[in-house]
Amino acid sequence: MQQQPATIDQAKQLGLLEEEYHKICNILNREPNFTEISIFSVMWSEHCSYKNSIVWLKTLPKEGSKMLAMAGEENAGLVDIGDGLACCFKIESHNHPSAIEPYQGAATGVGGINRDIFSMGARPIAQLNSLRFGNIETDRTKWLLKGVVKGIGDYGNAFGIPTVGGEVYFDDCYEQNNLVNAMSVGIVEAGKSVSAAAGPPGNPVYIFGSATGKDGIHGAAFASKDMSEDSIQDLPSVQVGDPFWEKLILEASMEIIQTGAVVGMQDMGAAGITCSTSEMSAKTGVGMDVWLDKVPMRQNDMKAWELLLSESQERMLVIVNKGQEKEVEAIFEKWDLTYEQIGIVTDSGNVRYYMNGVLEADIPAECLVLGGGAPVYHRTWKEPEYMKEIAKFNINNIADLSMEEAKSVALKLSAEPNIASKRWVYEQYDSMVGTINESTNLPSDAAVVKVMGTNKSLALTVDCNSRYIYANPNKGTQIAVAEAARNIRCTGGVPTAITNCLNFGNPYNEEVYYQFKNAIEGMGVACRKFDTPVTGGNVSFYNQSTNGLAVYPTPTIGMVGVIENPEHRMSLNFKNAGDAIVLLGKPENDLGSSQYVSKLKGVSHSTCPEFDLDKEYQLHMVLEELSQCGCASSVHDISEGGLFIACLESAMAGKLGFDICTDANYRLDAYLFGESQSRVVVSVSEQNLEAVLALAVKHGIEAIRIGTVTESGVVVNGADWGSMDTFANPYDNTLHSYLA
Repeated sequence: MQQQPATIDQAKQLGLLEEEYHKICNILNREPNFTEISIFSVMWSEHCSYKNSIVWLKTLPKEGSKMLAMAGEENAGLVDIGDGLACCFKIESHNHPSAIEPYQGAATGVGGINRDIFSMGARPIAQLNSLRFGNIETDRTKWLLKGVVKGIGDYGNAFGIPTVGGEVYFDDCYEQNNLVNAMSVGIVEAGKSVSAAAGPPGNPVYIFGSATGKDGIHGAAFASKDMSEDSIQDLPSVQVGDPFWEKLILEASMEIIQTGAVVGMQDMGAAGITCSTSEMSAKTGVGMDVWLDKVPMRQNDMKAWELLLSESQERMLVIVNKGQEKEVEAIFEKWDLTYEQIGIVTDSGNVRYYMNGVLEADIPAECLVLGGGAPVYHRTWKEPEYMKEIAKFNINNIADLSMEEAKSVALKLSAEPNIASKRWVYEQYDSMVGTINESTNLPSDAAVVKVMGTNKSLALTVDCNSRYIYANPNKGTQIAVAEAARNIRCTGGVPTAITNCLNFGNPYNEEVYYQFKNAIEGMGVACRKFDTPVTGGNVSFYNQSTNGLAVYPTPTIGMVGVIENPEHRMSLNFKNAGDAIVLLGKPENDLGSSQYVSKLKGVSHSTCPEFDLDKEYQLHMVLEELSQCGCASSVHDISEGGLFIACLESAMAGKLGFDICTDANYRLDAYLFGESQSRVVVSVSEQNLEAVLALAVKHGIEAIRIGTVTESGVVVNGADWGSMDTFANPYDNTLHSYLA
């Protein structure tokens, strides 16, 4: 190698620690050159190596009767859904890129997560997303929201995969660090998925798709540091996507897999060629010789380290059986894709990168990858100081509402951005292209997508109330998992497994690490309770500004469930005037972390809502039997905004009204607007009422009739609160009014 050794100062500038530089020297038995230190800087970045999180991720449940791939083994999770089919799914973040270039940052997040799915041989059938922004009244938030939504919509719509669900939240902590989490779901025949393995030595290594440019260089390192006013200088780290190229790559990938020529395949996401070549080599215990001058380039003057670190989009790496090169190349040419053989699998165990015959880097593949030689840190933690303020919260310091005040609160909550309709967002997404999205005509707590050729459907959801987790990371994350499972159950599905996107601040901050550690512990407890193992996901640290302001801990849960029979499907819309409205689950005198107390009362520190994991599980058993017996007309879980908003949403969806009564044993504000967990609003015909109540008794769940579905209007405790339009207009138009 002709390059001079890299210095410790260069290593530090690339984000490596001094101790990590010395570890690299020990691994190589020499000083690394600049290309090699650049490779280590991305592969040992938090974004790629999980060096500050892996010790806790290993504690999550990863085994289950439906699991077909262990977490971390492949590009995405894989679970058996029966009928000879498997569901492939994953969620990942694209936070930092979206914060400085929202359109491309979000668009390439969508493109990248879809490539994770079809690189395994699964055809994507649905997309979801979870988005977080700051104050909706600020120009920055409006700019970010418009750019992110347009990026997701333009890419997903052009790519031809429907966006079927998601969530959008607004809180001041996300003002400088918005979160963009993208989820993709695909279907593949069981036993026919493709591994991200290199296979035996001698096989050729191909790159195909788009040409490689200088966009996205050091993108993984960029995602592994705090945001600052200077982050705009990292704009070259933001990739540029092209959904039309991606569509061609999808079809070509599906076709070459059908030939039987594919040994292994992986998309080029974070760290580009470096990541895909080293990970595929390490997975099989082999090496690769890679000829970088063979890589199709968009610029002629690209250096070796630029080619290795580029995160140009719409690129794939595929290992092909020797002797089938022409067959595969013919398919690439059919789809008019750029391609080239850029290397060969070797028995060296090292990834060796050459440029015009010169060896630029020579590194053991195993030392670069997660679980291999990358550093693993055991960070310390301490309870955040703000927890002392949360402990001081006392509901009795907040005066209860009169009936007239409660009506005013109900109107304000219906216009609260975290509660109001996200129609402005989802109308920009094509929700029907390419598949059968069963949610468009039958609204439900989870999205429902038909599995073609079978009698079953998938129920899909993403959930996380980060305000709950801020208040109590362990219990709040249990709630996130529970709500996802509850949404699946309320739709008639059986929860199968989760993927997660773990968005936190700087892991070197002990208070942030306390949030992370406790959130993982809570996730593990809840996933074991619901038998929803973790298939994989993404850790996104450094969602924090250099002024120390971190986002709320936001471990987003993506969950997949299966609806075996269309007769088990349940929806949230009231169906018939005269139906009884039943509350399943026990109310509480609890306002902790509710939208009412945080947004309308201005209380920034309050307790996590009341939650009992065992009671939640019992409620799920009631919901399972309800879906099987078909007793309920509608089912809708109680979440943001409490009981009143749940009833309002069911009534609006059914174009009906409701008449409910509260319980004098509880505070009016808590009964109507509190967000205590494990509660569901059910509407049921008079003839089925006793059966529903009996099911609740059977499983130890409190159930009481609280009212009646009406032809129109809102009545609470006998008081006429006005027409449905009184509430529906602000609910439907809030986002439009801010973003017009």
